[in-house]
Amino acid sequence: MNKNIFIKSFLAILEREIIKLINQKGRLLSSLIRPSLWLFIFAAGFGNIFGVSIIPPYETYITYQVYVLPGLIGIIMLYNGMQSSLSMVYDREMGMMRLLLVSPIPRWYMLLSKILASTILSIIQVYVFLLLCIIFDISLPLIGWLYIMPFLLISGFMLGSLALLITVYIKQLENFAGIMNFVIFPMFFLSTSLYPSWKIRESGNEILYWLLTFNPFTHNVELIRHAAYSSFNQISLLVVLICGITFFLASIYGYSPKFGYTKKPS
Repeated sequence: MNKNIFIKSFLAILEREIIKLINQKGRLLSSLIRPSLWLFIFAAGFGNIFGVSIIPPYETYITYQVYVLPGLIGIIMLYNGMQSSLSMVYDREMGMMRLLLVSPIPRWYMLLSKILASTILSIIQVYVFLLLCIIFDISLPLIGWLYIMPFLLISGFMLGSLALLITVYIKQLENFAGIMNFVIFPMFFLSTSLYPSWKIRESGNEILYWLLTFNPFTHNVELIRHAAYSSFNQISLLVVLICGITFFLASIYGYSPKFGYTKKPS
């Protein structure tokens, strides 16, 4: 098949996602307001009560607000990935998804294009959020803005694949909100978005520490946090890649006719 068809298909899906984001202004505002509330209200309440050495061997102590900034970048990626999966459920109910999946383009490519389009929109929202933070004199190092880019793509792929996998088992739009609450909040609070894992371990809470360690979103956050300060976390990168590929392959299987995607919801 001509490669131009693949390119046009991806651009068509990306254009559709951009149009939906423009038309859904509340979605864009919520993606910025949510992390802003965490940063300017929750984090400000803690102020500078402790310094955090973020990346050994760098002995760089920073304010709590700067520490949680990469974690809030991760939450933007997470929420946007879940919002994208919500549109998948809606498209499936309206019949649009069925039309896409029966097109001559391979099914795996259509799903990958959907994930990449959602990731691109997430990255745009991340940089808008970073610009907003500059106004309040809270920002990452300038080199970090460039260094995090490839890791945002990898993180977006993993979170988008997870969201896509969830839509396989959501048969009706009404069930989406409840299931998301059992995914988003545990992943967010059981991660290092708001506090470092070593402080949890120092407090003697070993169970919570291991829950943080085995949470894929923790490694998403740590990957971005290290990249923001020109460092590299090999373990987190490996975990995110393995989880992303696993979720994506499971999604492909879930959307295959063999699995029963073409069946009507019961």
